[in-house]
Amino acid sequence: MTHTRVGIIGAGPAGLLLGHLLSARGVDNVILESRTREHVEHRQRAGVLEQNTVDVLRACGAGARMDRQGLVHEGIELRFDRESHRIDFPSLTGGRTVMVYAQTEVVKDLIALREGPLLFEAEALSADPDTGVVRYRHDDGQHELRCDFVVACDGFHGIGRAAMPSITTFQRDYPFAWLGILADVPPSCQELIYAHHERGFALHSMRSPHVSRLYLQVDPRDDLADWPDERIWDELETRFAVEGDWKLERGPITDRSITPMRSFVAEPMRHRRLFLAGDAAHIVPPTGAKGLNLAAADVTLLARALTGGEEELLGGYSEAALRRVWRAEHFSYQMTSMLHRDPHQTPFDYRLQLSQLRYTAGSPAAQASLAENYVGLPLS
Repeated sequence: MTHTRVGIIGAGPAGLLLGHLLSARGVDNVILESRTREHVEHRQRAGVLEQNTVDVLRACGAGARMDRQGLVHEGIELRFDRESHRIDFPSLTGGRTVMVYAQTEVVKDLIALREGPLLFEAEALSADPDTGVVRYRHDDGQHELRCDFVVACDGFHGIGRAAMPSITTFQRDYPFAWLGILADVPPSCQELIYAHHERGFALHSMRSPHVSRLYLQVDPRDDLADWPDERIWDELETRFAVEGDWKLERGPITDRSITPMRSFVAEPMRHRRLFLAGDAAHIVPPTGAKGLNLAAADVTLLARALTGGEEELLGGYSEAALRRVWRAEHFSYQMTSMLHRDPHQTPFDYRLQLSQLRYTAGSPAAQASLAENYVGLPLS
């Protein structure tokens, strides 16, 4: 193809969902992805879907397998001082919940539903925001795709943001990282556990009734070689410990990685024919489970604007998306700073964290604020 209404760079969840929403509305589009299909379908990323994201996937016909295999969660558990406190979502948010369903599965579902052109191993080389021309390499040749609009869903290191002629960026780097593992063992909990401990943060999540996903706060300079299986399980057990008979189940670790944590926002998210969506425009620390959900919100707003095609709708995309982005950035910052041990924090800072945790655990108003942000604010 040499021309399309919308050219989409990137076949992650943002690009694939946007393409599916546009195709359902009769808007032709082409998706270019630099990696192989196998790589895209096996990237381990987020696993908690907001109510809004679940609703969008269901409404566009991409939620059937999610509803069969996903795990509806009605709350989360906070642990600190060897105590456990549950935050009940439905009672605090008018019945809203979240769904545990891995990003890899969302991507597989959307690829299976794809009807328009989707080119893997098609590396975007440049995108012109004035003309809408995308140059890309595919099958050992260079090609041009002329687009009425271009949407860069190509991640933090993609070419989309670099093509914006005038952009302001905001960033915060955190002095810790997450060591994440996948383990072939049934989860030791029914809902996610967020644990604050003097040795650092820990999170117990899951991918299915048979696969657990767990995280430890570590130093960003740590080497995976310094974290053998036994040390990982011992540290998780220490940080999750509570009074009572709860037990952390152990099993074979099948995947592990260390991920640094940062917050990042680029403004604006549009220049003429070029739009940014997902990680190309913003990064959040994973504590608030907002990354995939922000991407889904971006492209839901953008699909409405591109379907209408009116300049008023298109011009309002960046402002509407950024309002939601900054709210999610703040919530993610609050969760991160409340639960993690900063290596530079003082005993005074540590007592403040405990005070905030106790307030959250004991105040219906504080719980309602956390729950409302966690399950996702309504799309504007």
